[in-house]
Amino acid sequence: MKRIILISIMPIMLVSIALSGWVYEGKWGSYGSGDGQFYHPTGIAFAQNGNVYVSDTDNNRIQYFTSTGTFLGKWGSQGSGDGQFYTPFDIAIGPNGNAYVADCGNHRVQYFTSTGTFIGKWGSSGSGDGQFYYPTAIAIASNGNVYVTEQGNNRIQYFTSTGTFLGKWGSYGTGDGQFSLPRGIEVASNGNVYVADSGNNRIQYFTSTGTFLGKWGSSGSGDGQFNYPIGIAVAPNGNVYVSEYNGNRIQYFTSTGTFLGKWGSQGSGDGQFYNPTGITFTTNGNVYVADTYNNRIQYFTSTGTFLGKWGSYGYDDGQFYYPYDISIGPNGKIYILDTGNNRVQYFKYLETQIEPTSLGIVKALFK
Repeated sequence: MKRIILISIMPIMLVSIALSGWVYEGKWGSYGSGDGQFYHPTGIAFAQNGNVYVSDTDNNRIQYFTSTGTFLGKWGSQGSGDGQFYTPFDIAIGPNGNAYVADCGNHRVQYFTSTGTFIGKWGSSGSGDGQFYYPTAIAIASNGNVYVTEQGNNRIQYFTSTGTFLGKWGSYGTGDGQFSLPRGIEVASNGNVYVADSGNNRIQYFTSTGTFLGKWGSSGSGDGQFNYPIGIAVAPNGNVYVSEYNGNRIQYFTSTGTFLGKWGSQGSGDGQFYNPTGITFTTNGNVYVADTYNNRIQYFTSTGTFLGKWGSYGYDDGQFYYPYDISIGPNGKIYILDTGNNRVQYFKYLETQIEPTSLGIVKALFK
């Protein structure tokens, strides 16, 4: 008796789906003083060509890298000479490509070419025009003017790109234009200057020359009140977003301070925070927050709807230890200053991908 075997191949289609979201792409840095290592980094800034500059605070130097973390160079050491630092806290890149550093412990600002060649400096310890007492934050206007917050003198000073003194405003107090521990500073596209007046639990804003325009906020947990606001960012549409370090929430307002909304409370659930610090936006208006003591990043729509999160405490890829600052690079990727881990991590957005795969199924019939 003959056995007949019939074999047929039936094609089917399998579909591989990768869901959209932010995914880990790379990192650089570890604890130490070698090239590409860090010791408590606190500031990060980008050049127009995508290079990344980091204030390596406790190593008293600046390091810079390609957008993927390749080491390009460094400058600085502890001291008070030209190009030396004592606790450099913040760094900003001007429209001319020069790097401006708040040399906090030396009570001065220094600036350099994009490759670290010393150009100039201004400031010394004191309260006179152009002097500083612990400058901590720098913001640069589109015309190149440099704005500096002084926590010790409780004021704002501004200068030309080469350090010529232009003006100042502020003193210790609670009156209009006075400050108590001013932290964050942001220059809007129209030139107005917004300041997180942290110790007074309010936001104040001014013209580019320091004329008082308005304020909002007081101590409390109600709408428009604050509990130590430190992070401030102006969205592309002009709305102002504020992170409350002790209030564990985000509030947002019109450019003139009208309350629009809020989200967050203390906790580790979706949309909750534990001492949020840095805040930034992508081009579509979504809001990204460094949820520092939850060791994660959370992001939301412009009105506060929770969209996603990533990160947890640890040392592995995509984990964090005290993520302090968050920035969007010119390439659209998100860079996190993972301060406690002494490194920088960056992430890319993965769009939903559908990849069809054709396979054959063999069916055998035995007779």
